[in-house]
Amino acid sequence: MKTVAATQSLRHLLPALVLAAFLSGCASGPEPLYQWGSYQEQVYAHLQGESREAQIEAMKRDVGKIEASGKTAPPGFYAHLGLLYAETGHDAEAASCFGKEKARFPESAVFMDFLLNKYRQQ
Repeated sequence: MKTVAATQSLRHLLPALVLAAFLSGCASGPEPLYQWGSYQEQVYAHLQGESREAQIEAMKRDVGKIEASGKTAPPGFYAHLGLLYAETGHDAEAASCFGKEKARFPESAVFMDFLLNKYRQQ
């Protein structure tokens, strides 16, 4: 008789457990690590040959929004902005962006040093 009572109480408990599992799956996910802004669109625009100056302005707006939100720019953001600056002859700004990329993502140090040396020689 105990097993019948235990089975019946389990039968009443099962819908509550299923509902709890379902609702816990609906919880919001973790907060994004990076603030992307229009970075992906700017990379695409770069590959399509669009105006470098317009891309720089869009990314500068994104930098302001990212800093205001307290988030971090994604890997490659400052490197791409630095390349845009370098291609438009703004060497000091390019070096600053390459330095920011290197400081935020130390694994990029070798590539950032390469770019710094490349654009200093030109």
